[in-house]
Parts: sequence; C-alpha cells; structure tokens
Amino acid sequence: MNVIETKLPGVKILEPKVFGDHRGYFMESYNKELFEKLGLHYDFVQDNQSLSAPTGTLRGLHFQLNPKAQTKVVRCITGAIYDVAVDIREGSPTYGQWVGVILSAENKRQLLVPKGFAHGFCTLVPDTTVAYKVDEYYSPEHDGGILWNDPDLGIDWPTSIPILSEKDTKHPRLCEATHLNFVFEK
Repeated sequence: MNVIETKLPGVKILEPKVFGDHRGYFMESYNKELFEKLGLHYDFVQDNQSLSAPTGTLRGLHFQLNPKAQTKVVRCITGAIYDVAVDIREGSPTYGQWVGVILSAENKRQLLVPKGFAHGFCTLVPDTTVAYKVDEYYSPEHDGGILWNDPDLGIDWPTSIPILSEKDTKHPRLCEATHLNFVFEK
C-alpha cells in the first residue's frame, strides 16, 4: 500500500496494491498488520456504507466530539466523490484548512481522516456508493457538523447547488461552533 501525505498532517491518501487480469481485479482495502507496519495504529470497530443516487449529493461536514471522536478510512465502491477533510483542532497550525481528494471506484484510493477533522463528500456521478471504517461507534449525543459552504473555509466543492439533508443545512460555521473539544497536540 502506498501512503501519500497531504498538506494536513495526519490526513493521508491510501493507495492499495491492485492485482488485475482479464477477469477484473483483487485488492486488500484493509489489512491490520500492514496498516500497523505503515504506522497507522487504529482499532476499527464499525463499517458504514451509503448510496447517493443523484450527482451533486453532498454529505457533511461531519464529526463526532470527544470522547467518541472517530478516525475514518473512506473509499468509493461505485461511482466517484470529491472527499474533503477540514482541520478543526484548536491551536493547530492548519486550523480551518481543508484538503479535497477525488476517490472513485476506478482509482481505488482511500482517505484517512483522523480524529479532530470534519469530513464530507460530494458525489460526482449518479449511484455512488461510499464505504468507510471508523474506530469508534456512532454516538448521536456526540454527533456534530460544520456548515458545508462556510465562507471562511472556502471549500471548492464541485457543485454550487448540492443536494443536502435538512440536518446538513443547519450546521454552524466553524467560527460559530463553540462546542468543539478538539485540541491540537504537538
């Protein structure tokens, strides 16, 4: 597996080795031993999957607060997404900065989004299926979000009129999110 660092320390692009032939392909999307050899020490406890039927479906920006914060490994099984991670750790030199990566069934890339980062994605094609591993169980009372189009973040989403859940239209801007409990640790 190839690990590519992004401009946000801790957020990594993972490229699994893909073995293809005339029948199709085989790849390991996750191997605990390999992850640990690469310095990725996480105990994943839950797999999640979503289907977004229309192009331009935007989910995010989501996170879970401590002590139920989640690290995610996100991949696209069918279709393609523009996947975004935003640093929301107080005191971080990259606080409020974001990185965006295209994940697709074709490129088979994955994005590692650590605790302390908000996460969201926008579908680029219809009928897109996204799967992700998390290292903490879902906890509704720790669920949080940042407004997808926060002007202070300036995320360059691939659509200006996304299809959103009602919940995702009501998240606060990062500067208004007083409930955050992520602190940057050197």
